[in-house]
Amino acid sequence: REIFRKGNALAKITEPKTGLQTSDTQRFLRLWYEVYINKIGFAYSSCIEAQKSEKKWFPHNKGGMYRKWYGNRDYIVNWQDDGKEIKCFTDKDGRLLSRPQNTQYYFMSCVSWTLISSGKFSVRFFENGFIFDVSGSAFFPKTQDILYYTGLFNTPICDKFLGFLNPTLNYSPGAIGNIPVLHTYESKKTQIDALVEQNIAISKDDWDSFETSWDFQQHPLIRFKTNDKIADSFKAWAGYKERQFNQLKANEEELNRLFIEIYGLQDEMTPEVADKDITVAKADEEREIKSLISYAVGCMFGRYSLDAKGLIYAGGDFDANNYKIFEADEDGIIPVLSEHYFTDDIVERFNKFIKVAFGESYYAENMAYIASVLSTKANKSPDQVLREYFIKDFYKDHVQMYQKRPIYWMFSSEKNAFNALIYLHRYNKDTVNLVLNDYLREYKNKLQGNINALNALANNGNTTSTLNKIALQTYLNEADDYERNILFPLATERKEIDLDDGVKVNYLKFGKALRNIGLKEKA
Repeated sequence: REIFRKGNALAKITEPKTGLQTSDTQRFLRLWYEVYINKIGFAYSSCIEAQKSEKKWFPHNKGGMYRKWYGNRDYIVNWQDDGKEIKCFTDKDGRLLSRPQNTQYYFMSCVSWTLISSGKFSVRFFENGFIFDVSGSAFFPKTQDILYYTGLFNTPICDKFLGFLNPTLNYSPGAIGNIPVLHTYESKKTQIDALVEQNIAISKDDWDSFETSWDFQQHPLIRFKTNDKIADSFKAWAGYKERQFNQLKANEEELNRLFIEIYGLQDEMTPEVADKDITVAKADEEREIKSLISYAVGCMFGRYSLDAKGLIYAGGDFDANNYKIFEADEDGIIPVLSEHYFTDDIVERFNKFIKVAFGESYYAENMAYIASVLSTKANKSPDQVLREYFIKDFYKDHVQMYQKRPIYWMFSSEKNAFNALIYLHRYNKDTVNLVLNDYLREYKNKLQGNINALNALANNGNTTSTLNKIALQTYLNEADDYERNILFPLATERKEIDLDDGVKVNYLKFGKALRNIGLKEKA
């Protein structure tokens, strides 16, 4: 009661706001990696600047999972021409469906939280450049106070207040606005700001270490390469992540101590923070190796390059000169098959990537290490383990990483006898023809050649060759059916796609030609 009496409600200082309600997220929102990157407008500070840019898509703060300090930066929203399409979105009777609220605050730096959460309350700092959502409500302190407020609202003190003010899991702007803020902090503000700034930096570094961040620069196992051994890179990365985790925890506990003191709650609260409430990731060996494989595939397609950091290609004119250290695939199609039938076979290309990125001195050791992380089966060679992973699990992992909006698409026959990966941003209306003529039909020819060779052995009484022939014939029959009933008819259509439509719309255009990932047409 004393705190509520002495303090000012947050709403009297800086009123929390509810943001944009589009009423149709499938129409107006995309995950950032779905569209042509140059159509996204980053770091604009006002609606006027954004409109002048003539960009279509802008970063969208949609709330998201329980995470403190920084992150949950996945979405973009169509705010072309100052949101004209959203502002004119009506039902059949002409009634406005969307609610673009508080537009004067769009693109401003803010402190934001997730409206509905099953976990504890947490806030994140957002710099200029984002349109905030109903689910990612926000308040907008003065620039000199934004770090202080970010620190305060990430302490258990705010959880305590919300327990009185709003015992539900719906953290409405009204409830947040009633949290009391004390102004006896000037002597501690410099220390608080420094701790919060470091916490944001640690959390940003964590967020950007994953390729699903638009600020991703380089895979951690390359970034932390101490020598040419991948196992040593992982150890260096794991040590770094452990230190970052511990530093963030120590900082959070110090912030809790400072704010508990400011609020005079020393007898009621303790500053300790449980490990489970620290929202940065420690290193995970399997995850890092799988993400290294994903990064290697990105380099094969030209999304990334060993020549330079960051995103290299995500739409527009493709320049092969950006890939001198490790060449990008010429046609943007990579076969994923049970044997090495093509020069750009995915396992062969991955092997080359490891040699180029980590050198040849420890190549065999590196491949054995990767295989040991992927599989515990000691009777398989690294090539066999990798081939099995690419055929069975790589695409499932990719789809999960990219939230069922994959940027690499797998052309697959019914039981995966034939598979070929393409990169969405390098697709054109001739891509399916290339998959058909340069890969599927060539694959069938190679299978038939092997069957003919086995026939000759079988005629001499070789029973093993007879069994192999049966397996190859099964593959050939499946590939033939895939060509005749699915890929050839699709190739004749020479489909064009519009990246602005998003992965779901475009993926479904290809029907059974692509591996089923559980997408359904909108009802």
